[in-house]
Amino acid sequence: MKTLINQNRGLFAVSVLLLSSIFIIPMIAPQYIVLQITLYFSYAILALSLAFVWGIAGIFSFGQAAFFGLGGYTYAVVAINMNESTLAVFLGIIVPALAAGVLGYFMFYGRLTSVYVAVITLVVTLIAFKFMGQTAGVGYRIGNASLGGYNGIPGIPPLNVPGDPSTFAWPEDMFFISGITLLLTYIGVKLLVKSRYGRILSGVRENELRAQLLGYDARFYKTSAFVIGAIIAALGGICFTNWNGFIDPNVFALSMSAQTIIWVVVGGLGTFFGPMIAAVALGFITIELGAQQ
Repeated sequence: MKTLINQNRGLFAVSVLLLSSIFIIPMIAPQYIVLQITLYFSYAILALSLAFVWGIAGIFSFGQAAFFGLGGYTYAVVAINMNESTLAVFLGIIVPALAAGVLGYFMFYGRLTSVYVAVITLVVTLIAFKFMGQTAGVGYRIGNASLGGYNGIPGIPPLNVPGDPSTFAWPEDMFFISGITLLLTYIGVKLLVKSRYGRILSGVRENELRAQLLGYDARFYKTSAFVIGAIIAALGGICFTNWNGFIDPNVFALSMSAQTIIWVVVGGLGTFFGPMIAAVALGFITIELGAQQ
Protein backbone atom coordinates (compact mmCIF):
# COMPACT_ATOMS: atom_id res chain seq x y z
CA MET A 1 0.00 0.00 0.00
CA LYS A 2 2.81 2.39 0.92
CA THR A 3 4.62 1.62 -2.34
CA LEU A 4 1.42 2.29 -4.30
CA ILE A 5 0.96 5.66 -2.59
CA ASN A 6 4.60 6.61 -3.25
CA GLN A 7 4.19 5.78 -6.93
CA ASN A 8 1.05 7.91 -7.15
CA ARG A 9 1.88 10.59 -4.58
CA GLY A 10 0.61 13.48 -6.72
CA LEU A 11 -2.61 11.68 -7.61
CA PHE A 12 -3.20 10.77 -3.97
CA ALA A 13 -2.55 14.32 -2.73
CA VAL A 14 -4.84 15.97 -5.28
CA SER A 15 -7.56 13.37 -4.69
CA VAL A 16 -7.46 13.99 -0.92
CA LEU A 17 -7.55 17.75 -1.51
CA LEU A 18 -10.54 17.51 -3.86
CA LEU A 19 -12.41 15.10 -1.61
CA SER A 20 -11.80 17.29 1.43
CA SER A 21 -12.97 20.37 -0.45
CA ILE A 22 -16.17 18.65 -1.53
CA PHE A 23 -17.15 18.02 2.09
CA ILE A 24 -15.69 21.14 3.75
CA ILE A 25 -16.82 23.90 1.37
CA PRO A 26 -20.60 23.44 1.97
CA MET A 27 -19.99 23.75 5.72
CA ILE A 28 -18.10 27.06 5.58
CA ALA A 29 -19.23 28.83 2.41
CA PRO A 30 -22.50 30.68 1.71
CA GLN A 31 -25.00 28.84 -0.43
CA TYR A 32 -24.49 31.11 -3.45
CA ILE A 33 -20.77 30.32 -3.41
CA VAL A 34 -21.52 26.60 -3.22
CA LEU A 35 -23.85 26.89 -6.21
CA GLN A 36 -21.24 28.90 -8.11
CA ILE A 37 -18.57 26.29 -7.44
CA THR A 38 -20.97 23.62 -8.71
CA LEU A 39 -20.94 25.41 -12.06
CA TYR A 40 -17.15 25.62 -12.01
CA PHE A 41 -16.92 21.89 -11.32
CA SER A 42 -18.61 21.28 -14.68
CA TYR A 43 -16.21 23.72 -16.31
CA ALA A 44 -13.27 21.94 -14.65
CA ILE A 45 -14.45 18.66 -16.20
CA LEU A 46 -14.54 20.39 -19.59
CA ALA A 47 -11.01 21.70 -18.96
CA LEU A 48 -9.89 18.15 -18.14
CA SER A 49 -11.20 16.94 -21.49
CA LEU A 50 -9.04 19.39 -23.43
CA ALA A 51 -6.08 18.83 -21.09
CA PHE A 52 -6.21 15.16 -22.05
CA VAL A 53 -6.87 15.61 -25.77
CA TRP A 54 -4.34 18.42 -26.27
CA GLY A 55 -1.80 17.89 -23.52
CA ILE A 56 -1.54 14.08 -23.71
CA ALA A 57 -2.71 13.14 -27.20
CA GLY A 58 -1.32 16.28 -28.87
CA ILE A 59 -4.62 17.07 -30.61
CA PHE A 60 -5.40 20.78 -30.59
CA SER A 61 -9.20 20.64 -30.60
CA PHE A 62 -11.58 23.58 -30.72
CA GLY A 63 -14.45 21.11 -30.49
CA GLN A 64 -14.61 20.25 -26.80
CA ALA A 65 -17.38 22.80 -26.29
CA ALA A 66 -19.34 21.03 -29.05
CA PHE A 67 -19.25 17.75 -27.12
CA PHE A 68 -19.98 19.59 -23.87
CA GLY A 69 -23.09 21.11 -25.45
CA LEU A 70 -24.11 17.93 -27.28
CA GLY A 71 -23.98 16.00 -24.01
CA GLY A 72 -26.10 18.64 -22.31
CA TYR A 73 -28.66 18.85 -25.12
CA THR A 74 -28.94 15.07 -25.41
CA TYR A 75 -29.52 14.76 -21.68
CA ALA A 76 -32.16 17.53 -21.79
CA VAL A 77 -34.11 16.04 -24.70
CA VAL A 78 -34.11 12.49 -23.36
CA ALA A 79 -34.87 13.52 -19.77
CA ILE A 80 -37.86 15.61 -20.88
CA ASN A 81 -39.23 12.77 -23.00
CA MET A 82 -38.60 10.02 -20.46
CA ASN A 83 -39.20 12.16 -17.35
CA GLU A 84 -36.32 10.17 -15.88
CA SER A 85 -32.57 10.68 -15.97
CA THR A 86 -31.02 7.20 -16.20
CA LEU A 87 -31.30 6.77 -19.96
CA ALA A 88 -30.67 10.49 -20.42
CA VAL A 89 -27.26 10.26 -18.73
CA PHE A 90 -26.35 7.17 -20.74
CA LEU A 91 -27.28 8.71 -24.09
CA GLY A 92 -25.77 12.05 -23.03
CA ILE A 93 -22.43 10.23 -22.96
CA ILE A 94 -22.92 7.84 -25.90
CA VAL A 95 -24.15 10.38 -28.47
CA PRO A 96 -21.12 12.74 -28.14
CA ALA A 97 -18.82 9.68 -28.12
CA LEU A 98 -20.32 8.44 -31.40
CA ALA A 99 -20.13 11.92 -32.91
CA ALA A 100 -16.46 12.18 -31.90
CA GLY A 101 -15.78 8.71 -33.31
CA VAL A 102 -17.22 9.62 -36.71
CA LEU A 103 -15.50 13.01 -36.83
CA GLY A 104 -12.22 11.57 -35.54
CA TYR A 105 -12.32 8.76 -38.09
CA PHE A 106 -12.51 11.18 -41.02
CA MET A 107 -9.87 13.50 -39.55
CA PHE A 108 -7.26 11.05 -38.33
CA TYR A 109 -7.72 8.23 -40.81
CA GLY A 110 -7.73 10.95 -43.45
CA ARG A 111 -4.33 11.97 -42.03
CA LEU A 112 -5.21 15.63 -41.65
CA THR A 113 -2.54 17.80 -40.08
CA SER A 114 -3.04 19.45 -36.69
CA VAL A 115 -3.90 22.80 -38.28
CA TYR A 116 -6.78 21.29 -40.26
CA VAL A 117 -7.98 19.37 -37.20
CA ALA A 118 -8.16 22.64 -35.23
CA VAL A 119 -10.03 24.38 -38.06
CA ILE A 120 -12.51 21.52 -38.59
CA THR A 121 -13.34 21.19 -34.89
CA LEU A 122 -13.84 24.96 -34.70
CA VAL A 123 -16.13 24.90 -37.74
CA VAL A 124 -18.16 22.01 -36.30
CA THR A 125 -18.65 23.95 -33.07
CA LEU A 126 -19.75 27.10 -34.91
CA ILE A 127 -22.12 25.09 -37.11
CA ALA A 128 -23.69 23.59 -33.99
CA PHE A 129 -24.06 27.07 -32.48
CA LYS A 130 -25.66 28.47 -35.63
CA PHE A 131 -27.95 25.50 -36.19
CA MET A 132 -29.22 25.28 -32.61
CA GLY A 133 -29.89 29.02 -32.69
CA GLN A 134 -32.26 28.53 -35.63
CA THR A 135 -34.44 25.91 -33.93
CA ALA A 136 -37.02 28.26 -32.43
CA GLY A 137 -39.85 27.17 -34.71
CA VAL A 138 -42.65 24.83 -33.65
CA GLY A 139 -41.30 22.21 -36.03
CA TYR A 140 -38.07 21.87 -34.08
CA ARG A 141 -39.23 19.36 -31.52
CA ILE A 142 -37.91 15.98 -30.52
CA GLY A 143 -40.86 14.25 -28.91
CA ASN A 144 -42.00 16.46 -26.03
CA ALA A 145 -38.82 18.56 -26.06
CA SER A 146 -38.90 21.86 -27.93
CA LEU A 147 -35.35 22.97 -28.83
CA GLY A 148 -36.30 26.63 -28.48
CA GLY A 149 -33.55 28.23 -30.56
CA TYR A 150 -31.65 30.94 -28.70
CA ASN A 151 -34.30 30.76 -25.96
CA GLY A 152 -33.00 27.32 -25.06
CA ILE A 153 -34.67 24.43 -23.27
CA PRO A 154 -36.04 25.26 -19.79
CA GLY A 155 -37.50 22.99 -17.14
CA ILE A 156 -35.08 20.11 -17.62
CA PRO A 157 -35.71 17.26 -15.15
CA PRO A 158 -32.87 16.82 -12.62
CA LEU A 159 -30.86 13.69 -11.96
CA ASN A 160 -32.78 11.04 -10.08
CA VAL A 161 -32.11 7.70 -8.45
CA PRO A 162 -32.21 5.14 -11.31
CA GLY A 163 -35.76 3.92 -11.72
CA ASP A 164 -37.17 6.36 -9.14
CA PRO A 165 -37.94 9.80 -10.64
CA SER A 166 -39.50 10.92 -7.35
CA THR A 167 -36.07 10.85 -5.65
CA PHE A 168 -34.07 13.49 -7.45
CA ALA A 169 -31.06 15.73 -6.87
CA TRP A 170 -31.67 19.19 -5.44
CA PRO A 171 -29.28 22.04 -6.40
CA GLU A 172 -27.36 21.45 -3.17
CA ASP A 173 -26.96 17.78 -4.08
CA MET A 174 -25.50 18.71 -7.45
CA PHE A 175 -22.47 20.17 -5.67
CA PHE A 176 -21.56 16.72 -4.37
CA ILE A 177 -22.51 14.94 -7.60
CA SER A 178 -20.48 17.32 -9.77
CA GLY A 179 -17.58 17.31 -7.33
CA ILE A 180 -17.41 13.51 -7.16
CA THR A 181 -17.73 13.32 -10.96
CA LEU A 182 -14.78 15.70 -11.28
CA LEU A 183 -12.75 13.69 -8.76
CA LEU A 184 -13.45 10.35 -10.45
CA THR A 185 -12.73 11.82 -13.89
CA TYR A 186 -9.42 13.23 -12.65
CA ILE A 187 -8.42 9.88 -11.14
CA GLY A 188 -9.50 8.10 -14.32
CA VAL A 189 -7.43 10.23 -16.70
CA LYS A 190 -4.39 10.11 -14.40
CA LEU A 191 -4.52 6.31 -14.28
CA LEU A 192 -5.14 6.17 -18.03
CA VAL A 193 -2.05 8.28 -18.73
CA LYS A 194 0.05 5.97 -16.53
CA SER A 195 -1.21 2.88 -18.34
CA ARG A 196 0.29 1.25 -21.41
CA TYR A 197 -2.32 3.00 -23.55
CA GLY A 198 -1.31 6.38 -22.11
CA ARG A 199 2.38 5.75 -22.73
CA ILE A 200 1.71 4.79 -26.33
CA LEU A 201 -0.48 7.86 -26.76
CA SER A 202 2.33 10.07 -25.44
CA GLY A 203 4.72 8.37 -27.87
CA VAL A 204 2.36 9.10 -30.76
CA ARG A 205 2.23 12.73 -29.65
CA GLU A 206 6.01 13.04 -29.49
CA ASN A 207 6.81 11.29 -32.77
CA GLU A 208 3.94 9.87 -34.78
CA LEU A 209 6.13 8.43 -37.52
CA ARG A 210 8.37 6.59 -35.07
CA ALA A 211 5.32 5.15 -33.30
CA GLN A 212 3.99 3.85 -36.61
CA LEU A 213 7.37 2.30 -37.47
CA LEU A 214 7.23 0.50 -34.11
CA GLY A 215 3.92 -1.05 -35.17
CA TYR A 216 1.39 1.21 -33.43
CA ASP A 217 -1.58 2.52 -35.40
CA ALA A 218 -1.37 6.24 -34.63
CA ARG A 219 -4.74 6.83 -36.29
CA PHE A 220 -6.49 4.46 -33.87
CA TYR A 221 -4.84 5.98 -30.80
CA LYS A 222 -5.64 9.55 -31.83
CA THR A 223 -9.25 8.68 -32.71
CA SER A 224 -9.78 6.82 -29.43
CA ALA A 225 -8.24 9.70 -27.45
CA PHE A 226 -10.56 12.11 -29.24
CA VAL A 227 -13.54 9.93 -28.25
CA ILE A 228 -12.38 9.76 -24.61
CA GLY A 229 -12.06 13.56 -24.59
CA ALA A 230 -15.61 13.84 -25.94
CA ILE A 231 -16.92 11.54 -23.18
CA ILE A 232 -15.25 13.67 -20.51
CA ALA A 233 -16.62 16.88 -22.04
CA ALA A 234 -20.10 15.31 -22.22
CA LEU A 235 -19.95 14.53 -18.49
CA GLY A 236 -19.26 18.21 -17.88
CA GLY A 237 -22.18 19.14 -20.12
CA ILE A 238 -24.55 16.86 -18.21
CA CYS A 239 -23.45 18.36 -14.89
CA PHE A 240 -23.84 21.87 -16.31
CA THR A 241 -27.36 21.15 -17.59
CA ASN A 242 -28.41 19.76 -14.21
CA TRP A 243 -26.92 22.72 -12.36
CA ASN A 244 -28.78 25.13 -14.62
CA GLY A 245 -31.99 23.21 -15.30
CA PHE A 246 -31.66 24.94 -18.66
CA ILE A 247 -29.46 24.83 -21.76
CA ASP A 248 -29.18 27.09 -24.81
CA PRO A 249 -26.91 27.40 -27.87
CA ASN A 250 -24.37 29.51 -25.96
CA VAL A 251 -22.75 26.26 -24.82
CA PHE A 252 -21.51 25.99 -28.43
CA ALA A 253 -20.38 29.61 -28.66
CA LEU A 254 -16.86 30.58 -29.67
CA SER A 255 -16.37 32.14 -26.24
CA MET A 256 -16.85 28.73 -24.59
CA SER A 257 -14.24 27.14 -26.83
CA ALA A 258 -11.84 30.02 -26.22
CA GLN A 259 -12.34 29.82 -22.46
CA THR A 260 -11.50 26.13 -22.47
CA ILE A 261 -8.23 26.78 -24.27
CA ILE A 262 -7.40 29.60 -21.84
CA TRP A 263 -7.99 27.31 -18.84
CA VAL A 264 -5.56 24.75 -20.20
CA VAL A 265 -2.92 27.30 -21.20
CA VAL A 266 -3.10 29.15 -17.87
CA GLY A 267 -3.22 25.93 -15.84
CA GLY A 268 -0.38 24.34 -17.76
CA LEU A 269 -0.41 22.18 -20.88
CA GLY A 270 0.43 18.59 -20.01
CA THR A 271 -1.06 18.79 -16.51
CA PHE A 272 -4.55 18.03 -15.21
CA PHE A 273 -4.72 19.73 -11.83
CA GLY A 274 -3.65 23.10 -13.28
CA PRO A 275 -6.48 23.41 -15.85
CA MET A 276 -9.02 22.35 -13.20
CA ILE A 277 -7.84 25.07 -10.82
CA ALA A 278 -7.67 27.61 -13.68
CA ALA A 279 -11.31 26.92 -14.61
CA VAL A 280 -12.44 27.57 -11.04
CA ALA A 281 -10.11 30.51 -10.33
CA LEU A 282 -10.76 32.35 -13.60
CA GLY A 283 -14.49 31.82 -13.10
CA PHE A 284 -14.36 33.60 -9.73
CA ILE A 285 -12.10 36.34 -11.11
CA THR A 286 -14.56 36.98 -13.94
CA ILE A 287 -17.46 37.24 -11.49
CA GLU A 288 -15.52 39.60 -9.21
CA LEU A 289 -14.41 41.87 -12.06
CA GLY A 290 -17.96 41.94 -13.42
CA ALA A 291 -19.25 43.00 -9.98
CA GLN A 292 -16.91 45.98 -9.68
CA GLN A 293 -18.59 49.38 -9.81
